[in-house]
Amino acid sequence: MKEVRQYCSFNVGDHHFGVDVQKVQEVVRYQQMTRVPLSAPEVGGLINLRGQIVTAIDVRRRLQLPARPDGQLPMNVVISTGEQPVSLLVDEIGDVVDADSEAFETVPETLVGIARDLVSGVYKLKDRLLLILDVGKTIQLG
Repeated sequence: MKEVRQYCSFNVGDHHFGVDVQKVQEVVRYQQMTRVPLSAPEVGGLINLRGQIVTAIDVRRRLQLPARPDGQLPMNVVISTGEQPVSLLVDEIGDVVDADSEAFETVPETLVGIARDLVSGVYKLKDRLLLILDVGKTIQLG
């Protein structure tokens, strides 16, 4: 049976990712961050989201991609984890994408490195692939 799922989409480098829209608490523009001494390199810092302290994970660093170009500020995709929300720092926010279950495929062989471990599958869209990011694995550091 055909099933349509919705994903919040965003770009990191040349990759177009999606996370289940039901896991997304909110999307916010760049927030001033406080660095965390001795934290994992993937931790961009802490943000204050209306009084709640949220850890921000830099998805570029998590995917071992080159640093964001100077002057380009990341956007925050705040994810509900059941415990504390976590922010994913991404390059650009996309739209909510309706993905047809018939277009779902396993992770392609061409996806290499850490990205292969963090992506649970792909959807073939009209003009590109939507890589489904496994949020649990992405925010699990160390």
